[in-house]
Amino acid sequence: MCGRYRLSRRKQIVEEYFDTVSGQEEWTPRYDIAPTQPIPVIRQNPKEPVRELTLMRWGLIPSWAKDSSVAAQMINARSETAATKPAFREPLKSCRCLIPADGFYEWMRTGKTKQPYCFEVNGGELFAFAGLWDRWRDASGNWVKTCSILTTTPNAVTSTVHDRMPVILIPDSYDLWLDPGMQNVGAASDLWKPYDARLMRYYPISTRINHVANDDAECSAPVEPGQIQNRLFL
Repeated sequence: MCGRYRLSRRKQIVEEYFDTVSGQEEWTPRYDIAPTQPIPVIRQNPKEPVRELTLMRWGLIPSWAKDSSVAAQMINARSETAATKPAFREPLKSCRCLIPADGFYEWMRTGKTKQPYCFEVNGGELFAFAGLWDRWRDASGNWVKTCSILTTTPNAVTSTVHDRMPVILIPDSYDLWLDPGMQNVGAASDLWKPYDARLMRYYPISTRINHVANDDAECSAPVEPGQIQNRLFL
């Protein structure tokens, strides 16, 4: 799964990298992004080939849901079954998006503790998760836009820590993934393969990342193996 990630670039850099039009939403670089928080999402305008950047809440709420309580269980969608799940079936056909990031986190259990790790692409460059989004109307009649990150089987790098990994799209596939006219799920399935492990790295980080209130560069800073060993025996 993918339950925490990092987007430490400024808005202008993200917009330039993904070639999006400038949106009204503002955000600051984040190092500990958690479920239910507003996150930057990139969609294609359905009427013209323009990428738009907006904020959505992480944790998909299906349009037909009675309340928002399902969001916490919908932060990820398994790519192998998304086409058959009621919550993800329609978004997979017509509501796909890019979720920009420059790192994500997973935890490995070591004895009674869990050691967090940071995973990066090309040494910390920007990349995009494959995302799905939907709109849900709350009790007050307001529309709430929410999203989920697709996951797939792990590659040789991520499998050392976890049995799933987020779907990371290569830049050449962004247009196809965002194209609202592409409703052939079979054609999209080729994009769900595990990302090339040769382009990824991971390293241990501080347990500061465990607490959502911590949101600074130290959350994803590497720690020395000796620091991990010392913590295990505290």
